[in-house]
Amino acid sequence: MKDAVDRLTPLGLMVLALLREGDMHPYEMMRLMRQRHDDRLVSITNGTLYHTVGRLERAGLLDEVGVDREGNRPERTTYTLTHDGRDAVEEWVRRELPRLDHPAEFRIALAEAHNLDRTVVVELLRVRRSSLITEHLLHSQGRAKALERSVPEQFLIEVEREEILLETELRWIDALIERLDRHAFAWGADELFPPSERYLTDRKAARL
Repeated sequence: MKDAVDRLTPLGLMVLALLREGDMHPYEMMRLMRQRHDDRLVSITNGTLYHTVGRLERAGLLDEVGVDREGNRPERTTYTLTHDGRDAVEEWVRRELPRLDHPAEFRIALAEAHNLDRTVVVELLRVRRSSLITEHLLHSQGRAKALERSVPEQFLIEVEREEILLETELRWIDALIERLDRHAFAWGADELFPPSERYLTDRKAARL
């Protein structure tokens, strides 16, 4: 499983996470991801999506469940998530959510964090918070010492920016942890049941 998770691309992770909602063919995956503007996070093209689905199938993370054809449309192969695929989603999100060195992957892990239990997400965010505190202290103290040594500020503007960004993320993560702790909003598929009318409409439109 570790090898499968290590080879899992951001797009592959999002495909597997999408299949947690139910069996789909790649065209439906593509339409749903674009409806949800997931292309903010990863590049999504027909070629990359179909290639990714093929790799995931060969890795045993998803499986073919049927081939359909309607009218003059091309055949559409429907896929389902395997147990290993479900585990891979959870393991990938667990690995990336607390890390500071993979900012692009963190955005995706955050977008898919609802696939983990609320308490697990809080624990992982607290690990991230601890790392953020360390990084913020490193930047703030380093900048202060540089200014004490009369280092011109023009050489420190990137450090200043990073210090402010870290401080901002710390405030955000504290607020998010507090909201998760007090169950301020629904979390996970179980708490959103039954699905909203908007969700059902989007799923139906994406299948056409």
